[in-house]
Amino acid sequence: MRYLGQPLHGLFCLASLGEAHQTLLERLCALLIEGRGQELGRATSSRAVLEVLGGELPPDWPSARITLANAHGLHARPAKILAQLAKSFDGDIRVRIVDGAVGAVSVKSLSKLLSLGARRGQVLEFVAEPTVAGDALPALLAAVQEGLGEEVEPLPAVSAQPAQVDIEPVLSAPLSGSQLQAIAAAPGIAIGPAHIQVPQVFDYPLRGESAAAERQRLHAALSEVRTDIQGLIERSQAKAIREIFITHQEMLDDPELTDEVDTRLKQGESAEAAWMSVIEAAAKQQEALQDALLAERAADLRDIGRRVLAQLCGVQSVQEPSEPYILVMEEVGPSDVARLDPARVAGILTARGGATAHSAIVARALGIPALVGAGAAVLLLNAGTPLLLDGQRGRLHVDPDAATLQRATVERDSREQRLQAASAQRHEPALTRDGHAVEVFANIGESAGVASAVEQGAEGIGLLRTELIFMAHPQAPDEATQEAEYRRVLDGLNGRPLVVRTLDVGGDKPLPYWPIAEEENPFLGVRGIRLTLQRPQIMEAQLRALLRAADNRPLRIMFPMVGSVDEWRAARDMTERLRLEIPVADLQLGIMIEVPSAALLAPVLAKEVDFFSVGTNDLTQYTLAIDRGHPTLSAQADGLHPAVLQLIDITVRAAHAHGKWVGVCGELAADPLAVPVLVGLGVDELSVSARSIPEVKARVREFSLSEAQGLAQQALAVGSPAEVRALVEAV
Repeated sequence: MRYLGQPLHGLFCLASLGEAHQTLLERLCALLIEGRGQELGRATSSRAVLEVLGGELPPDWPSARITLANAHGLHARPAKILAQLAKSFDGDIRVRIVDGAVGAVSVKSLSKLLSLGARRGQVLEFVAEPTVAGDALPALLAAVQEGLGEEVEPLPAVSAQPAQVDIEPVLSAPLSGSQLQAIAAAPGIAIGPAHIQVPQVFDYPLRGESAAAERQRLHAALSEVRTDIQGLIERSQAKAIREIFITHQEMLDDPELTDEVDTRLKQGESAEAAWMSVIEAAAKQQEALQDALLAERAADLRDIGRRVLAQLCGVQSVQEPSEPYILVMEEVGPSDVARLDPARVAGILTARGGATAHSAIVARALGIPALVGAGAAVLLLNAGTPLLLDGQRGRLHVDPDAATLQRATVERDSREQRLQAASAQRHEPALTRDGHAVEVFANIGESAGVASAVEQGAEGIGLLRTELIFMAHPQAPDEATQEAEYRRVLDGLNGRPLVVRTLDVGGDKPLPYWPIAEEENPFLGVRGIRLTLQRPQIMEAQLRALLRAADNRPLRIMFPMVGSVDEWRAARDMTERLRLEIPVADLQLGIMIEVPSAALLAPVLAKEVDFFSVGTNDLTQYTLAIDRGHPTLSAQADGLHPAVLQLIDITVRAAHAHGKWVGVCGELAADPLAVPVLVGLGVDELSVSARSIPEVKARVREFSLSEAQGLAQQALAVGSPAEVRALVEAV
């Protein structure tokens, strides 16, 4: 066969996302330049092709390690000597930096050696084909040890510095009768046995007995998992949970997955290795699309993957206790939400997370008492260990004695009675004992949540998260679509006020159809108002839809992530210009206080805005410089930190000086310990999840305004959130 007048010996096709092909293409070119193209022709499988290209080296190839001693690392001169030496051997020889980020490269390529950037003190690992390894590896190690043409000073002996050796602390499970302090994430008292859920470790062979035998094993495992999932579907009372497991069944029957697995089985892989390779590749492909909904599907793929793997390996899942239990996990992530059944889960205990982490938000939304950030030791508890979880005080009692259990049971029953009484009065206004009114609104994400909010006693909607409307569509919803959604919310409110947050995406909430340049720290990058001002046509469309839907009903529009007066004025001017086209009689414009600069500018902004709404989740992480999703620091991101309270105090004082109102729509508003402090600071409105409304209203009725004001002033004068919580508990 000929192509462009030249004999064609082979065709290599390479498909990839973005620039992922670049490394493989470079390896292919190097292979051809070295005159080893015929090795590709002899490759009989995808694994063999990758081995030839150097993307995946067989584990049985001999290897050897040595520490680089050259003062300036592997720069041009020593690298040239190393490459020349490697070329004297016929087989493939590669090198990598142990624990380095770059994969193994050909030792025969000078440019690739330089791309490693190897420095003095780093460990090099050489890997060579078995046919040449016996001669090549000793020669290469000797050359490196001699300095590759340079004088080298010996490296200091590691044993001479024993003090620098890090010793991992040995964790042990909390002792029976002990008490741990954690982060109070969701109020309430829970009693029950510990049900530990930690990722299982599976050990399985990479190669299988035969394709037929492995295929039979896989089909048997898939059948068993299908039966298990069908049982979960039939037992699940919640529609959302059933839909998750129905999706899992569809994944099991995906012909593309099973076809790819079968291909790998024919190449000699075990059922376990073939199945998990295909599942992981499919999950990574979903995540590469940078779509929030598809990323959730990636988590589902891995979940179903581990189910089948457990079946193949004969590993039984830990059975749920027959009685309501305390779920103990490292952290409850978004993919775990649909699996939580409030009728089965009495409480949630996590090793990681803070008061605004997913674990906490999920628990509050479901009404499940929760503690987060308790530390890794809780994952070592024995299954079935009796636990007492106090979600109000942030305390965990391990295997408590009878007297402690009795007190907790009485308190739990008393709280349940208070909640029942609060529910009965949920439609009554929230008045302090001396008659001061506090509005209690609801946070929702879509029109479907209005009915529940009103039924729970909401006096309005304090936060409509409009980004959820945008996330539900494959492309930006047009004005008509948005208007219909906003109109449904206003219709459901029957004249109650609606506070709408304009589109807040970026950071941890990207939109697939709005590509944003990769940022080193997206939380400090283009998000919220910064993003929508860069796309005025999107912002104008949303504002028009809101104004048209209002029909002179009470509409409040607030702009997120405002950090400067200029940003506020740009958003206000755009709205006022559109208002000339679409008049609205009852309209207020405000901003969210989420950035510390906005709080400090409140005396200036209060002259121009109609209201402020404090988003305590973001305000806390920006004030304390702690990412609320950070694996080890998030537990310290507590909105009752006096520094955060100081910023709220500045905001309220500035607003009231100009006759403007202030709301709080972050998670802090639903914290029973925070309610008296916020009311004492002068906050006019608290916006919480619909489920929390009756309890928040009841909490307001428990104290007088003067008591709350005194408490707030004490809270501003202490130095930690723990001291603030202690002050409130002592009242």
